[in-house]
Amino acid sequence: MRAEIENVVDETKQAITLLRRHFDWDQAIRRLDWLNNKAEDPNLWNDAQEAQKLMRERQQLDDGISGVKQLEQQLNDNIELIELGEEEGDEGVVKEAEDTLKALKAEAARRQVEAMLSGEADGNDTYLEVHSGAGGTESQDWANMLLRMYTRWAERQRFKVELLEVHDGEEAGIKSATLLVKGHNAYGWLKTESGVHRLVRISPYDSNARRHTSFSSIWVYPVVDDSIQIEINEGDCRIDTYRSSGAGGQHVNTTDSAVRITHMPTGIVVQCQQERSQHKNRAKAWDMLRARMYEAELKKREDAANAEAASKTDIGWGHQIRSYVLQPYQLVKDLRTGVASTAPDDVLDGELNEFMEAALAHRISGAADAVVDDVD
Repeated sequence: MRAEIENVVDETKQAITLLRRHFDWDQAIRRLDWLNNKAEDPNLWNDAQEAQKLMRERQQLDDGISGVKQLEQQLNDNIELIELGEEEGDEGVVKEAEDTLKALKAEAARRQVEAMLSGEADGNDTYLEVHSGAGGTESQDWANMLLRMYTRWAERQRFKVELLEVHDGEEAGIKSATLLVKGHNAYGWLKTESGVHRLVRISPYDSNARRHTSFSSIWVYPVVDDSIQIEINEGDCRIDTYRSSGAGGQHVNTTDSAVRITHMPTGIVVQCQQERSQHKNRAKAWDMLRARMYEAELKKREDAANAEAASKTDIGWGHQIRSYVLQPYQLVKDLRTGVASTAPDDVLDGELNEFMEAALAHRISGAADAVVDDVD
């Protein structure tokens, strides 16, 4: 076996060992057996809320344990295939097994990250809001680029994406938009993306081809399932209706079906224009408001270092979490972890996992933000 592949095997084995340690393997096996037996108890659903909680835990444990077992089996199978191929001089078999081992290494690394997603709402679907900062067309175009970036990332993860609302800019781009991202651990993956994102480029809207700096913010909050009770006094809310805008809206929808709800005590505003029915948009907007209230409660429970969502700060200089420089050189740099990429086109096309994984590890460790110089 080539030295490179031996290193891949060693690193994969190490990742599997860490996964077993994370799950507290023997205890996890016993817990899953208990949950499987509990699932067959006819009295379980007498308490629907508790039953749903146990079934979610069962599914998560089952996915984690079966995933590790599958990694181990595939690792051993492909090691044997390489040995067999080398004995018989079959380079095709060896090459195929080596490629599979490299893919297994990446899968083991991905599962390590997902093992860190053990927060209360990490497994939930999520809302993602994009808001343009000051700067008119420049900022609105940047907000639209971010909307596409996160949509492409979600598609790469095989998540389902729904555009709930969008407010177009005057000339180009968008003022704001809200995505609903559906998939296991959608919130856990995206939660560290909340904050201000900075773009530096030669403006396509500047006839003098000067460099411009633009800011837009991202805000991520989890979808609340029915087992979580969030009390909202409707008397504290103002409900407005308006005509849908954005792609298709102004051409298709001729009624004031879009809904905006403002929670007066907190100033939280949510809006939905996805459906043609005002009733459906109103129901979705109430779900979004419950989710925002729940996210606020989750923030209160976090330690002080992580309590403030960066997206609640001014959308401008000094608050950014990541800078994207397209001119005069190309670099994307995370200002919390120091992770950088010299391929911004790939990042803007949705290749964000490296940044997300580093931010998750950083957040879970509870360490203070790294001292990272921003890029010019």
